[in-house]
Amino acid sequence: MMKLFSAISFISLTGSLLVADEPVTLFNGKDYKGWNANNPHTTVKAKDKDASLKKQAEEFIQHWTVENGEMVNDGKGPYATTEKDYGDVEFWVEYKTVAKGDSGIYMRGTPQIQIWDYTKEGGKWKHGADKGSGGLWNNSKGAPGKDPLVLADKDFGEWNAFRVRMVGSRTWVWLNNKLVVDGAIWENFWDRKKPIPKTGPIHLQTHGAEIRWRNIKVKELSPAYATGYLRGADDGFTQAFNGADLTGWAGATENYEVVNGAIRCKPKKGGTLYFNKKYKDFVARLEFKVPPGGNNGLAIRYPGKGDTAYVGMCELQVLDDTAEKYKKLDERQYHGSAYGMAAAHRGFQRPVGEWNYQEVTVKGSTIKVELNGFVILDADLSKVDPKSYMAKKEHPGLANEDGYFGFAGHGDPVEFRNVAIKELKPEK
Repeated sequence: MMKLFSAISFISLTGSLLVADEPVTLFNGKDYKGWNANNPHTTVKAKDKDASLKKQAEEFIQHWTVENGEMVNDGKGPYATTEKDYGDVEFWVEYKTVAKGDSGIYMRGTPQIQIWDYTKEGGKWKHGADKGSGGLWNNSKGAPGKDPLVLADKDFGEWNAFRVRMVGSRTWVWLNNKLVVDGAIWENFWDRKKPIPKTGPIHLQTHGAEIRWRNIKVKELSPAYATGYLRGADDGFTQAFNGADLTGWAGATENYEVVNGAIRCKPKKGGTLYFNKKYKDFVARLEFKVPPGGNNGLAIRYPGKGDTAYVGMCELQVLDDTAEKYKKLDERQYHGSAYGMAAAHRGFQRPVGEWNYQEVTVKGSTIKVELNGFVILDADLSKVDPKSYMAKKEHPGLANEDGYFGFAGHGDPVEFRNVAIKELKPEK
């Protein structure tokens, strides 16, 4: 189970104890203000999207009503959909359905947190209904989160309560105060090769049986809270940076400085600064902040001298992807990419000037990069055809069995903080 930051950790992270915003009520109990009609499966197939949404709006009033402060759907018609798109949130909703009921909650326009009849009489045990509601049902077979951790449904006629936390692709679900999904990646149903969208609407699904909804609330999470939830506790990690000076670091120390608890590359300086311990397989956690047009990199299995992009296993790009001057780069030069070898997914950085959270996992020839909760790179670099390398330049360091972790400066004041590394033991 992933642990949350303690209050002490939050203080260390931000400099002051955070105060959470209050949740916002999404349903006023009287009408559907703030909601519209949209079955995304219908809409995505429509030749005329506007015409489809207009027709769905007409159908909506035939199948959705309000009774006793509850949203009531008769099992048909388009989905109730928030007018506003949401990213990192906590979301609460209560629902009550009937025997053989089947429904779900779409977050960021993507299916779905499953709701269904968990009894044998419901007829869907072959699909996993015996395990209960709350799983990320559209995840791949066997993937974390697809099946709920425990059966937490209440009997028919009783209200069930969901609490959902989404940070990036990472998802936690509590059903009736029981944890049923623990930080699993929510897969992108619409395109399995990409992460789930960064933002999108919330849909309450219709699926053939009456369902009622009430007490619908949402709280948008600040970047600091999102980072805290993603990072959890640093159990088993070595704190590589003490926040005060460059003790334990080697290489281009004269070209970096410590400012406000962060390692910063000096303007117009560069070179590779590395933590003075060699690692084979490891996980590195850190936060970084890029200035406009900022460019740096993470040195992976760096031998201690030379250009880590080639003599190291790789250089993972740290870049302001939004900068105009970078708009025509090779796709393998954008943030999170294994420089010149494997391209990362783009569009998951926070705005320039904000702190981002990143985890890098290196095992053998594989490397995974998770940025703000989104897996943007997951590649086996040994399987990249050398003939396809950018500029056909060789990467002799790719075969390094171990090396240093560090920062590859390129003249911009990119900052790093809360750097922690965990050595991974060989799998038996």
